Amino acid sequence: MPKDVRLKLNLKPGDRLLFLVEDDGAVRLRAANKDISSLIGILPPPKRRATLEELDAAIAQAAADDALGHDRD
Repeated sequence: MPKDVRLKLNLKPGDRLLFLVEDDGAVRLRAANKDISSLIGILPPPKRRATLEELDAAIAQAAADDALGHDRD
């Protein structure tokens, strides 16, 4: 890996790389050096917890929107 690329991606020995192959054949390279556990606490806690009924309703709505081709914006 060229030095300028390693510096730009902040790569260190042992870091992992992710290669993404696009439909047009282009290849994108990303550093995959973040551990998922580093994301703990990145978001504030929710103001309240959703009920099971609310979760079920949200899942059903998302499935219906997906089936109908609606965006989720």
